[in-house]
Amino acid sequence: MKSHWAEKLNNKSIEIGVLTVDLDGTLLRSDMLFESFWSAVGRDWRSPLRAVANLIRGKAALKEYLSQVADIDVATLPYDAGVIERIQEWRARGGRTALVTATDQKIADRIAEHLQLFDEVHGSDGTTNLKGTAKAKFLTDRFGAQGFVYMGDSSADLPVWKAAGHAIPVNASVALRAQVDRLGVPVDPLMTLSPTLSPYLKALRPHQWLKNVLVFLPVLAAHQLTGAALFQSLLAFIAFSLVASSVYVLNDLLDLKMDRAHPRKRNRPFASGSIPIAHGTWMASGILVCGIALSLLLGKEFGLAMLAYYLITFAYSVNLKRRAIVDICVLAGLYTLRIVAGGAAAGIPLSVWLLAFSTFFFFALAAVKRQAELVDMAERGKLDASGRGYHVDDLPIISMMAIGSGYVSVLIMALYVNSPAVVELYSAPAVLWGICFVLLYWISRIVMLTHRGHMHDDPVIFAAKDKISLLCLLVILTFAIAGAVV
Repeated sequence: MKSHWAEKLNNKSIEIGVLTVDLDGTLLRSDMLFESFWSAVGRDWRSPLRAVANLIRGKAALKEYLSQVADIDVATLPYDAGVIERIQEWRARGGRTALVTATDQKIADRIAEHLQLFDEVHGSDGTTNLKGTAKAKFLTDRFGAQGFVYMGDSSADLPVWKAAGHAIPVNASVALRAQVDRLGVPVDPLMTLSPTLSPYLKALRPHQWLKNVLVFLPVLAAHQLTGAALFQSLLAFIAFSLVASSVYVLNDLLDLKMDRAHPRKRNRPFASGSIPIAHGTWMASGILVCGIALSLLLGKEFGLAMLAYYLITFAYSVNLKRRAIVDICVLAGLYTLRIVAGGAAAGIPLSVWLLAFSTFFFFALAAVKRQAELVDMAERGKLDASGRGYHVDDLPIISMMAIGSGYVSVLIMALYVNSPAVVELYSAPAVLWGICFVLLYWISRIVMLTHRGHMHDDPVIFAAKDKISLLCLLVILTFAIAGAVV
C-alpha cells in the first residue's frame, strides 16, 4: 500500500530534487554530540576536562575532538525507521539525497557509508559548526534558494526551513510546528514517535530500588522497631533510591555501545533512542541533587555514606567494572554500604557479625551476576565479555567464587548463632539454625540455576520474582521471629 508521502510524490505535489536530511533527532534518535561525549568519558574519565579546553575554540572544535576520542559503533545506532523509509521513497523516484548535519564530518561520513542512502555528506569541519543560519547559508549557496527539501526536528532548523522549498519537520512539538507553519513554506510533517513518560520511568529502574531495602536491616537486626528509627530508615531508602537512579542513568549513558550489542539491554531507553541522550544528562544531575539534598536531613554520617556510594559507583562505571575481581569486590562493597548507611540514618551501631555476613553474602551474589553474564556469553558464542575483564574460560573459577563466598556467609551465620551476642536479642537462639540450612539451600540453588543459564542479569531481581526464593525468605523470617518470641 502506498504511503501518503509516496502519493504526494506521484502527484508531483512535491517537486523531485534534493532531499537534505538532518542527523541528530531526525535520521537518528539520538544526538552525536552527547553520544561522543559519553563515549569519551567512558574510555577516559579525564575527557570532560579536555572537552572544555576544546570548547574554548568553538563548538565545531569540540565536536572534532570528541570524534577523535569516542568509540562509536555506527551499525548499532538507533536510526529512525520512518525517516529512512521516506529517504528510500525519495530515491526510488529519482531524487537526490544529502546528509547535512552539525555532527563532525568524520562521523557523518561513517554513518552515510553504513546506510548507503546519500549522494552527498556534509558535516562540521572543526571550524564551522554546520547548524542553524550556517547550515541555511551553506544549503542556499549549494542548491539555491528554495532549491532543496529539508528534514529537521528542532527550532535550530527554522532558518533552514525558511530557505527551503519544502519543510519536513520530524516529530515536531505543537509549538515548533506552529513556528514552521508561520514561515510560509509548504510543510509535510512526519511523526514516528508517540511521546510518553514510560521510558523515563523505566530509565530510573525502580525495580532496582529493591536493593535499597537493606537500609532497614540495621533496625531489624537490632530489634529497634521504633517509629523514629523506621521513619529515618524510610527517608534513607528514598534518598538511596534517588541517588541510585542517578547512577543507573549515568551508567546507561556510559554503556551505550555495550548495551546496543546486547540482545536484551539494547532495548533500554537510551540505547534504543526512546529518550534523547540530552535528557539523560539532565536527569542524572537533577535526580542526584534531590537525593543529596534529602541525605543532608539525615546527618553528616549518612551524607558521607551517600557521597562514598556515588563516588564509588562513578569509579565503577568509568573504570572499575572493566577490572576482573575488582568489580565483584566493589559490587559487594556497595551492597554492604547500604547497610552501613541504614545504621547511620537510624543511629544504630553495626555489629561485626552483620558486616562480616553481608560482605561474604553479597560477594557471592556479585559473583553470580558475573557468572550469569559469562553463561550468556558462552551460549551466544562470544569469548570475551564486552567491556569486562573476563573470558568465557573464567566461568568455572567465577562459579567457585560464588559458591565459596556464599558458604562462608552461612558459616558466619552459624558462628553468630552460637555467640554470646545472640542471647541478648533472641530468647531461643537454637531456632536460628534453621536460617543457616535455608541459606545453604538457596545459595546452592541460585548457583545451579545460573550454571544452567536460567538466571536474570541481576540475582536480586531474580529472587524477587522467583517463588521458591520468596518462600525461602518467608521461612527465614519465620525462624527469626520464632527465635525472638519463643
